Amino acid sequence: MLLIYSDAPGNRWPYIAKLLIGELGGYAYKITNNQKEFIAFNGCRLNYSRNRITEDEFHIIPAGLLWEENISVQNIEVFDCKDYPAFFKSPVESNWPFDIFAASFFLVSRYEEYLPFTPDEYGRYPHTGSVAYINGFLHRPLVNEWITGLKKKLLNWFPALWSTENFFRFIPTYDIDIAYSYLHKEWKLNLAGAMKSVSRLDFRALTDRIQVLAGNRKDPFDVYEWLYALHLKFRLKPVYFFLVAEKRKDYDRNILPSEKAMQELIQHHALGYNIGIHPSWQSGDEPGLINSEKKLLECITGMDVETSRQHYIRMKLPETYRLLLGAGIKNEYSMGYGSINGFRASISSTYQWYDLGSESVSALNIFPYCFMVANSFYEQNFTPAQA
Repeated sequence: MLLIYSDAPGNRWPYIAKLLIGELGGYAYKITNNQKEFIAFNGCRLNYSRNRITEDEFHIIPAGLLWEENISVQNIEVFDCKDYPAFFKSPVESNWPFDIFAASFFLVSRYEEYLPFTPDEYGRYPHTGSVAYINGFLHRPLVNEWITGLKKKLLNWFPALWSTENFFRFIPTYDIDIAYSYLHKEWKLNLAGAMKSVSRLDFRALTDRIQVLAGNRKDPFDVYEWLYALHLKFRLKPVYFFLVAEKRKDYDRNILPSEKAMQELIQHHALGYNIGIHPSWQSGDEPGLINSEKKLLECITGMDVETSRQHYIRMKLPETYRLLLGAGIKNEYSMGYGSINGFRASISSTYQWYDLGSESVSALNIFPYCFMVANSFYEQNFTPAQA
């Protein structure tokens, strides 16, 4: 067991210690603020305080962030720490060159998103303002890399210190915000689409629409059987997020949930896959819609819905996550950017959301993503080979 000493008050320190040492590190550990207990302990000791207590301890000097109980602009100076970038550098020599706990807390809590920022065209936090993007490590799960490095150092320091290992698991996820390109839409929408193709002299799209509606060609968005075959071949367990807005408006353009074909598509996927809600764009302006859309999806599937991802990744901390918790959501998949691929929270592992606004650990499990096909195609203009 690893005994950790710290006199940090509040909820930030035990939260990040549990995530780094217990969940990512895989260590059995205990936290104490009793120096006598720490000194008397005959085993592996980590001291997370400003002053060294014993000679054979592993000492990490705090930067101070975990002692604070407010949200303020932080002085982030990134430096090269051999294998990875880091910040909150130790002011004097210690056994670890920076405050891994404070730096990790800053990243996974999305601390910077609670500070004033200029939103992008969709009202979202812009990736260009993030510490990760500005300092060139958005593509790296830095928190995971840090804890891997710390584990190696601790093993050298305490050869008898035992830990469990984490294993990689790939979870493909799909946002079904436009279930079909041409099928099952109102005739007025198909007519408007056809006229648009004519006005653009896009006769290929016009021909495709006519062929699909005549039953001579498969709808280009109907790839569900192909995906099923992929999942079966590679033994994957995907998550499907369905947008079930009851009216088409703004960016909500899916087949209406009142359509029998839409209901059958949802029910078919609910038989073998995890189904989640894809809260509509409208719910960003009318928060009550999150709960009603969730209940509608539950009515269609006959199952409880506890999983969610925001449409267009439209979210604001802490308000959006609080609304989802209030609606009964337990697992959230929006921790990524809708404008670029990368690790928004600099972590690749599932973790509990810390609500900085209330300084409390929530019951919401965050499943961060790092790659979205739409980002590669529409935002970063990648070729399939580059993606």
